[in-house]
Amino acid sequence: MTESIDTRVKKAHQAFLKMGKIKGTERSLAVSLMAEKLEECFDDILQANTLDLEVSREMSVPDLILDWLKLTPERLRAAVEILKTLAELPDPFQKVINAPYQVTYSQNYSQLMPLGVIALVYEALPELAIIAAGLTIKTGNSLILRGGSESSNTNTIISQVLQVALEDADFPEGCLEFLPSEQGYSIQDLITEDQYLNLIIPYGRPSMIQQVMQMATAPVLKSAMGNCYLYWSVSSDLDLVKSVIVDSHESQPDPVNAIEKVLINSQQKSTSITRLFSHLQEQNFVLKGDSSLVEEFADYLSPISESFWSEPFLTKTVAFRRTEDLGSAIAWINEYSSGHANCLVTDSYQEGRVFAMEADSALVYINSSPRFYRYLQGSNSVFLGVSNQKGHRRGLISLETFTTLKQIVVGDGISI
Repeated sequence: MTESIDTRVKKAHQAFLKMGKIKGTERSLAVSLMAEKLEECFDDILQANTLDLEVSREMSVPDLILDWLKLTPERLRAAVEILKTLAELPDPFQKVINAPYQVTYSQNYSQLMPLGVIALVYEALPELAIIAAGLTIKTGNSLILRGGSESSNTNTIISQVLQVALEDADFPEGCLEFLPSEQGYSIQDLITEDQYLNLIIPYGRPSMIQQVMQMATAPVLKSAMGNCYLYWSVSSDLDLVKSVIVDSHESQPDPVNAIEKVLINSQQKSTSITRLFSHLQEQNFVLKGDSSLVEEFADYLSPISESFWSEPFLTKTVAFRRTEDLGSAIAWINEYSSGHANCLVTDSYQEGRVFAMEADSALVYINSSPRFYRYLQGSNSVFLGVSNQKGHRRGLISLETFTTLKQIVVGDGISI
């Protein structure tokens, strides 16, 4: 380890202070240069990823992490396209917002401002470094990357390419720092640098995120994945239920908003339930259920461990249980879901209104698939993930997540 974590984080903080003088057009140019450099090194990045995959398989890394680690050409191109999209977006700090209060004899307004030094702690998913770099540089922040050891080679070359682009854009040294795990940079040492860190975003399995939450002394924005619920109302369309469940699992590579638990109204017909189970089995889903449903549909379901009602599977697995009505479904969801994305399929407008108001969830989907897109072709929205945390930012992690609000009061010299 050539430099201490304290030195690296302080360097990122000093770079952030210098970036305050960089114009929005220059930040956009830097993001565009990052995309260009990544395209030039496309093959080298994929070769590094192949090496990481080979080493990880030899070390018996879990299949879930291997899936996240495998950086396909399509995934890499998608990340580069996100940078190109970000580069074309207007400067997020051009917008002036009305102040929440007024001071007598003064003009008041609020202004979005850069947040500071952001640390991304992530497992596998090497393209997250690219997306996070685009979001942070576009918003005038510094970024510290601490990836997992399983993606060491991929993370190294991606960070080097990004750093070269920022150097060519004449950005201050330290605005993007990469901490290789193999050089002794521990997660705990990083996330306790509260003097200079303004936000930590952990991304990966729940165990890693919980570990960061417990150890960190700097602010943390908790991301969430899986364990999303769907309530299947008695007055709803079976075909819509089928399509919503299946489509929610199509986000690649991580099942951010995948529906993994389904609550079935107790008046739902057994024939309709059987047709749903049969369809999902044909789509290669693993089906589980509570004891009463397993007894009734033994050909389709296996028992679910009680702890998994509040934990994600992160695979193509869906668990089912019956519930009496909308009220009991909402109570169960509020108790056991991840709280970041939950769904309702119903024909009732009133049920939709009640669910939207009472489901304690960052995102609510009514008769719609919650499938997660980091970037939807043709849109101007880019998302790193979803947070279920009530605090700094809740819901989709976007450009605005990396900003803070400054309130400005302009007086005329009259004392209050």
